[in-house]
Amino acid sequence: MTLTPSTPVSVVTGGAGFLGSHLSDRLLAEGHRVIAIDNLVTGNTDNIAHLAGNPNFQFIHHDVTQYIYLAGRVDHVFHFASPASPIDYLQLPIQTLKVGSLGTHNALGLAKAKGARFLLASTSECYGDPLEHPQSESYWGNVNPIGPRGVYDEAKRFAEAMTMAYHRYHKINTHIVRIFNTYGPRMRLHDGRVVPAFIGQALRGEPLTVFGEGQQTRSFCFCSDLIDGIYRLSRSDFHEPVNIGNPTEFTIVDFAKLIIKLTGSQSQITYEALPVDDPKQRRPNIDRAKELLGWEPKVGLETGLSQTIEYFRDKV
Repeated sequence: MTLTPSTPVSVVTGGAGFLGSHLSDRLLAEGHRVIAIDNLVTGNTDNIAHLAGNPNFQFIHHDVTQYIYLAGRVDHVFHFASPASPIDYLQLPIQTLKVGSLGTHNALGLAKAKGARFLLASTSECYGDPLEHPQSESYWGNVNPIGPRGVYDEAKRFAEAMTMAYHRYHKINTHIVRIFNTYGPRMRLHDGRVVPAFIGQALRGEPLTVFGEGQQTRSFCFCSDLIDGIYRLSRSDFHEPVNIGNPTEFTIVDFAKLIIKLTGSQSQITYEALPVDDPKQRRPNIDRAKELLGWEPKVGLETGLSQTIEYFRDKV
């Protein structure tokens, strides 16, 4: 394909995943050429099948914990490769740590070699089971580094540290987004996260499994809102972490009741023991995103959930 000097070239690691594929769509819509890299451990080519034949899209099957070589110009590197659900990182603990360390190192190395901007997809899990509520970017977190969830939390915290080191030492133009609970089409039905878990159970008429008493809270952001915030951040000149998420907070038991209502299910709610180190509350302070990026979420929870439920109806 022919690139003009004004055509941005963006690399998306984890580009066949839930968020990576939505980001690829947004970048293509903004006139970028996109190179998606994924080892397909948790990603799926079904997420990018609609891009087959697009002359501005290329998929490379590659594990980013190995050296990344690309010929030609690269203007942006978006590092989204990582297992991102409890089931995944509990089953793949070493791979999760490796993609957060070696994968981030290799993605930053690519950005350095190409003189490209770099954006790290980090996570609200950096805050652990937070003692500050809501969580602002200045909060250092309350993480158990040796607990079962620690492989994901610490991988992302290390990735943030390495990103800032490359910014300070190599003068790379870096950005860090801390992603809070996000949902939408292309999530995997059995990935263990609460949105697909509840929707799948409700559509099958099974009891919805709530852990503990269901009073722990989460805040849910629709994928298009999240991607908009990330795109804005990538174009900014701000280098420290920025929370992107929806500050509207729900208890898990109330969220389960909403899923039952929207699916029209006859499911009941059952209760099981709370997992180890499960955060009791999670809600972003998005003042920084509002001030720096002019961003805040727009899609209402019922609207976004209705779209997500329709996506899952033929997958149950």
